[in-house]
Amino acid sequence: MDSEPLLSITNGGQLAVLLAGAALLLGLLALWLGAGAKRSASRDIDNLRQKIGSMGREVDEIRVSQFNAPEREASALHGIEASIAKYRAEKSAYDQIWPQLWFLHDRLGMFLRAVENGESAGELRLEARNAALDARTMLNRNRPYCSEAVDELITQLIDTQIKVHLTACQHLDLLKETAGSPSDHERRVLRDKCHTLYEGEARDLMNRLTVAIRARVINVSYP
Repeated sequence: MDSEPLLSITNGGQLAVLLAGAALLLGLLALWLGAGAKRSASRDIDNLRQKIGSMGREVDEIRVSQFNAPEREASALHGIEASIAKYRAEKSAYDQIWPQLWFLHDRLGMFLRAVENGESAGELRLEARNAALDARTMLNRNRPYCSEAVDELITQLIDTQIKVHLTACQHLDLLKETAGSPSDHERRVLRDKCHTLYEGEARDLMNRLTVAIRARVINVSYP
C-alpha cells in the first residue's frame, strides 16, 4: 500500500486544518448541549417556582381560614343560642295561654249545660265571661312570642267561644223574659246554635291549635 498520500496529509498545514475543524465541531456540540441543559434547567426552575407559589397561596389560605375560624364558630354559636332563646320564649307563651284556653272551654261548657237544664247559671255566666277576657288579655301579652299560625288560631278560638257565650246568654235571657216558657222553636234555634259553635267550630279550633302547638314546641330538633 502506498503510504505517501497519507503522509502527505499528515504533513504540513492540512493536519492543522483538520484539527481546527474537529475542535470547531466539538465546540459547537458543547454549545448545543449547554444550551439544551440551560433550557431544561430554566424549565425546572419555572416549574419549581410555580409549585412554591402554589404552596404559598395554600399556606396563606390555611392561615386566613384559621384566623377566621373563631369568628365563624362564634357566629354559629350565636345563631344556635338565638334559636334556643326564641324557642323557649315561644314555648313559655304557649305554656301560659293553653291552660287559660282550656279553662275557658271548660267553664263555657258548664255554663251551657246549666242553661239547657234550667239550672242556676248566673255565677257560671260570669266565670265564662271573665275567662274569655283573661284569655284575650293573655294572648295580647304573649302575642309577640307566638307564631302567626298559632296566633290566628287562638284569636279565632277566643272569638268563637265569645260567640258561644253570647248565644247562651240570649238563651238564658229568653227563658227569664218568657217566665220559663219560650216557644220550642226559639229554644231549639238557640240551642242548636250553641251546639254548632261549641261542639263544632270551637272543638275543631281546639284540635287544630293542639296540632299547631305540638308542631312548634314538641316535634322539633332542639333544644
